[in-house]
Amino acid sequence: MRFCATALFALLATPLAADPFVMTYEAFEQAVPHIDLPACPVDLDGPGRFCRLTTHNDALNVFVFSEDGDQPLVALKSWPADLLAGLMD
Repeated sequence: MRFCATALFALLATPLAADPFVMTYEAFEQAVPHIDLPACPVDLDGPGRFCRLTTHNDALNVFVFSEDGDQPLVALKSWPADLLAGLMD
C-alpha cells in the first residue's frame, strides 16, 4: 500500500499534473450527450461563443465554448431541473 501511495504522489508531482486540463469542444462533443442550443442564455451570451445543454443529477447544465482556436470551454452554469415543471403544465 505504501508503494502505491508513493507512486501516486510521484505521478502527481510530474509536470503533466501541473498543467491544467482545458476542455475543448471536440472532446466534449465526443464524450458528453448534449443538445445544441441555437443561442446562449442571456447571462452567458457574448460575441464568439456557443452553448450546449446537458442534463445530469436533476440539473440543467449549459456549457459555453469559445469559437476561437481549439474552442475551449469558457463557462458553465447549472440550474435545478425543477424549473421545467411550469413548462410541463
